[in-house]
Amino acid sequence: MTVSDQGPQPNRRVSVSGADELIHHHTELPTTRISQWIDSVLTAIGKTASWLWLVVTGVIIWAVVGRYVFGQGSVLLEEVQWHLAGAGWLLGLAYTLVVDDHVRVDVIHERLSLRTQGWIEFFGLLLLLLPFLALAVYEMFPYAIRSWEIGETSQAPAGLSNRWVLKSVLALSFALILIAAVSRLLKVTALLFGFPRPIRVDAGNKKKEDAS
Repeated sequence: MTVSDQGPQPNRRVSVSGADELIHHHTELPTTRISQWIDSVLTAIGKTASWLWLVVTGVIIWAVVGRYVFGQGSVLLEEVQWHLAGAGWLLGLAYTLVVDDHVRVDVIHERLSLRTQGWIEFFGLLLLLLPFLALAVYEMFPYAIRSWEIGETSQAPAGLSNRWVLKSVLALSFALILIAAVSRLLKVTALLFGFPRPIRVDAGNKKKEDAS
């Protein structure tokens, strides 16, 4: 089959773009003063945590050079790698909820009206996500405190001490996701019930945000 038999190429590009819109569809919720403040804090935490990946890369290079150039392996460096990688990933989870860039592929949801999407978000947050996160926070903080009380260390002889630090990051990450979920719930209630009072977004600023 020749290229001409396959149909015009522009149509293919349009279909790919349409599929991309389905995958990256966002529910356009209004914002409130409280959610705006919460989102700004969580965004700052998420962007700061992203720098940990640069540190992880440096530690990996250091460990590889030490092992293969100088013949000196290090259990300590290996554990530092996954501790830092785990912390960076965990602390960034709340940010993905703030910007609505978590995995969301639903060809039915994106075809519904904004208000219907809002009701789905409302019941999903209130009945599913928030109870799960509240339970996780309730369990994770005593888990981290217990690790600190017993002075938990790595099981490896030359591993890291203070294992409670990573467990504390785990508990903190769930708390941040819980806060991000509350912020999103406020946006949903602003859409559905007008409370808290939505903030009007300037059209020019909105275009700049969309372009970025």
